[in-house]
Amino acid sequence: MSAALLEVEDLSVEYVTDSRTVRAVDRVSFTVGEGEVFGLAGESGCGKSTIANAILRLLRDPAIIAGGSIRFRGTDVLALTAGELRAFRWRQVAMVFQSAMNSLNPVMTIGDQIADIYTTHERVSKREALRRAAGLLDLVGIPHDRLRSYPHQLSGGMRQRVVIAMATALRPLLLIMDEPTTALDVVVQQEIMAQIKDLQRELGFAILFITHDMSLMVELSDRMAVMYAGRFVETASALSIFETPRHPYTNALMNAFPPMTGPRVRLRGLGEGIRFTDIPDLVPVGPDHWAAPTSVETSRTEATR
Repeated sequence: MSAALLEVEDLSVEYVTDSRTVRAVDRVSFTVGEGEVFGLAGESGCGKSTIANAILRLLRDPAIIAGGSIRFRGTDVLALTAGELRAFRWRQVAMVFQSAMNSLNPVMTIGDQIADIYTTHERVSKREALRRAAGLLDLVGIPHDRLRSYPHQLSGGMRQRVVIAMATALRPLLLIMDEPTTALDVVVQQEIMAQIKDLQRELGFAILFITHDMSLMVELSDRMAVMYAGRFVETASALSIFETPRHPYTNALMNAFPPMTGPRVRLRGLGEGIRFTDIPDLVPVGPDHWAAPTSVETSRTEATR
């Protein structure tokens, strides 16, 4: 594997309120190598986006990092000052958020929003910033005249391409992509995925790819982890997990989508009221393949977490 770019070790994140404390991420560890695509899969609410926000230190009250470490190229991210964080974000690590429409300012043109990145971080003139913005749109296949458009004047796929272009503006070493194809139809999803692959080949950045869609995950990722209730339940190469999933939750995710060809089959979930409890640490189950021993609880009163 390539040299470690991002190292997350025993990361725990809690949401602390007056009435209770909820551990959303529980002692999670993983690395992302230079130029690698590491996938993070799991259902909504399992802690995927919380990990992403912790890496960039974007967590807001009542969330706190309760333990563990985050290192980027050997630097302790949790020890960065406010000024160092401003330099770290966008230039070292950038993020594509779930909803492109919510990530863009509705009252600013696309050109002005992209230009702001360059005028803020590189102190170039507005004219030069707009010239670079046009070059970014070229990268993602959007005509230059769209620089004068507002977000609502673009399709969902074009807005997502703009957000991806903005994230790559300062050539970061790591791009965190949090559900980058959410709410897009399957044709546009495939176009966006192809665009991401092309950009990575051209620019060479690593990707932390977050999704609940196992088919997209396997298609893009080199290695991946499957997350359930704040814990990793399995991690291996994407191909190994696709061919031989070793944890029942992973297997359930793999079978959550109907086949595109062949006879119709009945989709089977984990079963009503089944949830995994007291998830232990991962153990080796094959070459470079780890999974958590299974502990299952059946309850008719609590839905699957």
